[in-house]
Amino acid sequence: MSGDGAVGGGGGGQGLLAAAGVLLPDELGRILVVRLPYDHKHPIAIPGGGWEPSDESPRRTAFREIAEELGVSPELGPLACIDWSLDSRRPPIAAYLYWGAPLRSEQLSALRPQATEVDGWTWLTQRQITSALPPRLSRRVTACLTAPRSAGPLELEDSHPVGHTVAHVPPVPPPPYTGAAGLALAAGRTAVQPPPLEPEAYIAGLPRIRAKARMLFTDAAGRVLLVRLRPREDHPYWTLPGGGVEADREMPRAAARRETREELGWEREPGRLLGLDWSPNTDGSATMVYVFDGGEVTAELLGRIRLQPEELVEWRMFTSEEAREVLSEQARCRLDACLATREAARNGGGGGPVELLRGRVAGTSPTA
Repeated sequence: MSGDGAVGGGGGGQGLLAAAGVLLPDELGRILVVRLPYDHKHPIAIPGGGWEPSDESPRRTAFREIAEELGVSPELGPLACIDWSLDSRRPPIAAYLYWGAPLRSEQLSALRPQATEVDGWTWLTQRQITSALPPRLSRRVTACLTAPRSAGPLELEDSHPVGHTVAHVPPVPPPPYTGAAGLALAAGRTAVQPPPLEPEAYIAGLPRIRAKARMLFTDAAGRVLLVRLRPREDHPYWTLPGGGVEADREMPRAAARRETREELGWEREPGRLLGLDWSPNTDGSATMVYVFDGGEVTAELLGRIRLQPEELVEWRMFTSEEAREVLSEQARCRLDACLATREAARNGGGGGPVELLRGRVAGTSPTA
């Protein structure tokens, strides 16, 4: 366990990759897909790509990738979903998918695909896109297209709905996978291009990020449960319960469940995902923090707390004002945003987590 956004700390094993893509519609509501010249097995994809250390946020990654791949600057809207996927053949990936504004006529005429990344593109209806995209990506995109916009951002694990998303994405059998078969792609070449690197070498060179899962518990009076970490050097601090996700073997919800058990001695199921906070680190990596709603806890349950002695010194219930006195600026802002999201959900709002950058609500501009 380490400070959110600080160098060092959990992530586990291989570390975590991050990527971002954009759902770009046309005036008919069809979605832009591209063909990858180097991917022989799954050639059809949503425009986007991997996070780089120079990107301040996944939103910046999405903007940069569209500009590089297609030669246009997209107008990004809200975050559509966050999807965490595990795969035995590669490190886990946290994939952000954003809504984009429809490309204007001047943008369409200016499309200049990057030859090494894109050798064709087309617009597909929702029915067409579910068959053309590889199964995992198809599930992710279909969830975003199926759920009402007011339910976003969606929370997905391996592109399956979890948390509040389950209520908005009906279980539908996947269609047969057809890939690029039968698609008429604009500006496409027919020659198959070799991949720029062998998959193993390519993956080994990708930058990694760290991830944490935290739980927001309150009592009947609305006070927040904070724990104080055992001091390391001269940086003791208070935080919400939780810690590093063992990225190569567990999902964020499983991490929140495990950390609650280890730190407090409780068996507690994570509730709604309230916040998703991204922080660039000074070592060129980044940390993403999932904050789940732990719900209301009773005095009896609080009396059964058994702190993890190697990590924690004490626990205490804080009013919102008291919590702001002991938390870092980023943690204060994150807590305020997550409490507001929880309050909105309890008042009938069906939306997903708030997207944060260094604890503050992210705007829609690529650098916000």
